[in-house]
Amino acid sequence: MPVNYYIFVAIALFCIGITGVLTRRNAIIIFMCIEIMLNAVNLLLVAFSKMHYASHLITPGAGGANGTDGQLFVFFIMVVAAAEVSVGLAIIVMLYRNTHSTDVNFLNRLKN
Repeated sequence: MPVNYYIFVAIALFCIGITGVLTRRNAIIIFMCIEIMLNAVNLLLVAFSKMHYASHLITPGAGGANGTDGQLFVFFIMVVAAAEVSVGLAIIVMLYRNTHSTDVNFLNRLKN
């Protein structure tokens, strides 16, 4: 499958994520949209890694590329995203305990 399809799907996912972050006020939905954007980036990294590896297979004597560079970056992004979600959900739980809402506009009340 051509890499163009992966690019179009990743752009669509990223645009959906940006739209959700900019238009929603619920903190949980905002975190879900951020995860969608990270998954779009992961899709592009894997697609470009596969494309780069395929070009090394075509070029004779270009050895050294085994096609795992993009997958390693995706692994680290997933680890950071998991840590971000755990900390973010803990913050959301504390926000809900204090304000009984997950609306991000209520964050101004926590200044006191």
